[in-house]
Amino acid sequence: MFDSLLIANRGEIACRIIRSARQNGLRTIAVYSDADCNSRHVALADEAWNIGPAPAAESYLLIDRLLQVAQQSGAEAIHPGYGFLAENADFAEACAAAGLIFVGPPVAAIRAMGSKSAAKEIMQQAGVPLVPGYHGEAQDLETLRSAAVEIGFPLLVKASAGGGGKGMRVVRDATEIDTAIEGARREAASSFGNDQLLLERYLEQPRHVEIQVFADSLGNAVHLFERDCSVQRRHQKVLEEAPAPGMTAELRQKMGTAALTATQTIGYVGAGTVEFLLDTDGAFYFMEMNTRLQVEHPVTEMITGQDLVAWQLQVAAGQPLPCAQKDLSIRGHAIEARIYAEDPTRDFLPSIGHLQHLNFPDENTHLRIDTGVRQGDEVSIHYDPMIAKLIVWDEDRSAALRRLRRALEQVEVVGVTTNVNFLGAVAAHPEFNAGNFDTGFIEQHRDLLIPAPAPASDQTLVLACLHLLLSRDADAQQAATASTDPFTPWHQTGGWRLNGDNHHCFNFTDGESDLQITVHYRPQGYLFELPSAKLNANGQINASGRLLTTIDGQQLNAQVIRCGMELSILTAGTSHKLTLHDPYADAFGHEEAVGSLTAPMPGKVIAVLVENGGWVKRGTPLVILEAMKMEHTIAAPTDGTVTQMYYKAGALVDDGAPLLTFEADEGN
Repeated sequence: MFDSLLIANRGEIACRIIRSARQNGLRTIAVYSDADCNSRHVALADEAWNIGPAPAAESYLLIDRLLQVAQQSGAEAIHPGYGFLAENADFAEACAAAGLIFVGPPVAAIRAMGSKSAAKEIMQQAGVPLVPGYHGEAQDLETLRSAAVEIGFPLLVKASAGGGGKGMRVVRDATEIDTAIEGARREAASSFGNDQLLLERYLEQPRHVEIQVFADSLGNAVHLFERDCSVQRRHQKVLEEAPAPGMTAELRQKMGTAALTATQTIGYVGAGTVEFLLDTDGAFYFMEMNTRLQVEHPVTEMITGQDLVAWQLQVAAGQPLPCAQKDLSIRGHAIEARIYAEDPTRDFLPSIGHLQHLNFPDENTHLRIDTGVRQGDEVSIHYDPMIAKLIVWDEDRSAALRRLRRALEQVEVVGVTTNVNFLGAVAAHPEFNAGNFDTGFIEQHRDLLIPAPAPASDQTLVLACLHLLLSRDADAQQAATASTDPFTPWHQTGGWRLNGDNHHCFNFTDGESDLQITVHYRPQGYLFELPSAKLNANGQINASGRLLTTIDGQQLNAQVIRCGMELSILTAGTSHKLTLHDPYADAFGHEEAVGSLTAPMPGKVIAVLVENGGWVKRGTPLVILEAMKMEHTIAAPTDGTVTQMYYKAGALVDDGAPLLTFEADEGN
């Protein structure tokens, strides 16, 4: 085994690799961009080196810089993690040329599977079943159009390189093909530096089932069973589990055999994943092979009891696989939920900001948290918005789902919008619990999974007011203690009034509504006069900052985080935000730009599709933004005229920035 390992990645996977490397006695070397200088993976490593500015293209994707750091730090091996350069054959080749051990497959295997088109040709020759499609080298628009018509609709336009749902479009009729090809090509070039596309028949209700494979340099190969990754948004995985619900022993054997055939056909070494689409009739089709460790690998580790990163390190050092196929078995059921900084109500657009409060449930034999961030860290526009992976395990799927729901209730994040409530809704959905789902599950049940925002409950309003009152009491007590006159009445907060009811009024904004709550002081606590009810409550803020309350006899444990005038109330798996009304704020307000279309998130303008004075029809694409390597199209809300464009291609824009002014036609 080598002695030192450089991790050419960041965030959660870098932390994950460091953990296993440490357990194997290796010296760990991290790399970081300017934006990541205080990141968790930097703090965990034995040493860390700066590799450039925040944009990945100027830091984490610079092969020469990474090799320079490896040489300067004395690293013997490099682990690429996943994403960035993990499936880059040039990087693996450069590592070998520099005398470094690349913790990954041979260059030839990466090249063979790096092009989805070439991979499908290889699999076809090996007898692995494929979805009908076009995987040719000719990429002109006319050839792709003709192939699309021949394959038939619905159709999937897909980047030949890369993954993660980037460079992918579903086309349902011939009128959409040109736009889909142009968009997929542009996004593929931006994300992977390769704009080659493939086309294939789009299966309407498939399951996404993948097989974890592993091979060593001595000719041994095994599979570690399957994972179901069908719950997806934007063609990106959200929940993964192992084993796949409803999987039979016969089908598992067939898929495992096909995956090993794919592995051995290309002379694979190391960890890999062979991904299949499983149709409703039990037929399965090769989709792609990921020549790296997958984000969802922890569920496989949980059901097999194996450390796949440790396997990677051993295989890279030339050692044999730790287990033969006969030694591997499935125990129990595991589910992984990816917690993202994103807004499900805005089509899962990423959210950026500082993690002002971050709390996870405690890890144990049933619960694992893989994360690359800490409280106070920033989720930036430059990288993937994943906050953490929450992985649960139990003896069967039903028990694992109960643990998942409970664990998600205990996750607390303030500072960015997250998908935690959405994940809880998926975990609680009857069809998901019954195992009745496919890759269209989220769209099929969107209304239930992503309901319209509800107004603050009476309980939430009481918790907000109680937190403000108790915090004010604590501040007053602290001021009194530090004062030269601790008994002055100016330090009292009891609300005493001469010949009047002692009370206090709070004004909040909740979404579009303004609310007033009157709090009456009582000997045993407070009486809260709410818009729709009156409730008695009392409580205290404990040493850890949590609010312990009793509301009309019900005891609650809540967390209230105040940032400026905004309060986030977190309790029992729910999160609600209120704004404490400041009567002076109105004097400094600003008028919204009338008729403007604004940026739904921070990003970069990559295409301006209209000119000033241009008339457009409803739904016409006007501006394309790129954020976190995904494209977001701003379309005309109705027929009308673009009167003023504010940005050109290449410009960076903030969340909510007006992009253009738009004048709707009369009568619309």
